[in-house]
Amino acid sequence: MKTITFKDGWNRREFVRAMSAAGLAASISPGLIKPLWSQSEPPPEKPKTNIADALKIPRTENSLPGKYPGRVAEIYHANSIVNNKPDTSIAYRMVESGILALTGASGLKAAWREFVNPEDKIGLKVNPVAGKMLSTSLEITNAVIKQLELSGIPRENILIWDRREFELHEVGFTEKNFPGIKIIGTERKDAAGSFYDKEGHLYGASMIDRDWYYWADCEMSYDAETLPYMINEGKYSYFSKIVTRDVTKIINIPILKNAGATVTLCLKNLAYGSVSNTARLHQQLWSETCAEVPCFTPLRDKLVLNIVDGLKGCYNGGPGANPQFFTEYNTVLVGTDPVAMDRIGYEIVLKKRKEEKIQKEESPRGRFFLDLAQNYGLGQANLEKIDHHRMVLG
Repeated sequence: MKTITFKDGWNRREFVRAMSAAGLAASISPGLIKPLWSQSEPPPEKPKTNIADALKIPRTENSLPGKYPGRVAEIYHANSIVNNKPDTSIAYRMVESGILALTGASGLKAAWREFVNPEDKIGLKVNPVAGKMLSTSLEITNAVIKQLELSGIPRENILIWDRREFELHEVGFTEKNFPGIKIIGTERKDAAGSFYDKEGHLYGASMIDRDWYYWADCEMSYDAETLPYMINEGKYSYFSKIVTRDVTKIINIPILKNAGATVTLCLKNLAYGSVSNTARLHQQLWSETCAEVPCFTPLRDKLVLNIVDGLKGCYNGGPGANPQFFTEYNTVLVGTDPVAMDRIGYEIVLKKRKEEKIQKEESPRGRFFLDLAQNYGLGQANLEKIDHHRMVLG
């Protein structure tokens, strides 16, 4: 890891809301690559999936791990949070510093143009699941939008998305705060608060693309309250039309937070945010879903950049909002490789968990999903092989 310090003036060109930490930790099960069970015992059976179908599709020059495999730019500023709120100008500089450090470009426009162009329809994948207290910050999101505009991307070509449209609105992703930006979710309600149209059909059902799916040989039945958040039952998790039809490029903006002894960053934010019927996957295939869903082309060939919002995050009690475990990481991570990004984020959270005596040592299960993702060619999980540049601003 390389650490570079710059001075201030540097300007180089419900069930459904959040799974409990315990539930997530229990669901991170052993799998196929590095067995964690006793060698004298047979490995546990895992439900089959259609990952082989995804791996058969030829890769392109845009496929993950993207233009800068194994490279992560980490930007730190001790004063990025003031009175529990991100500083707008510092957030902007941190994103700017990260994109320039990642690319080595001489200017901001050149850096962004390595990933997007004015003809692209760009989807910013944010995370509003934990509510206003611990969601992707409006400040980091606005910084991304302003820099895209400065690089020549029309505002009307940018949209903000997640699974649940109403959660986006609740945390501040609104027309008022982001004029001219389309804000859209797969699961949605009408003005009266109903998930169903006049014909009794879920609004979300019209938002899933039944030509693209993640199949897994496990299923759950949902009650009337839960079904609108899942859209469908059965063994299929359908991709959202947002990723299959609405966007040509995706910029992933997750939060730096834990989920039990692991983290829920780039891969989790993208995988679980892009498909329906996810509860069954949390229960039996958490790691596999994080690693396998991004192997399908609507994600593998469209995700061009990850920007982890680590201004404020959590080290325990995640992925929900438990204020007693919030911390100011004062950090932004930037990279194209979601596996390398998650590994660096994992190390940051693990260090904090050790400092707070939540963990004494690493749990091998904590990064099992990263080993899976690396084996599928999505990125670099080996810490020794990650080109990690840390910059300290301020």
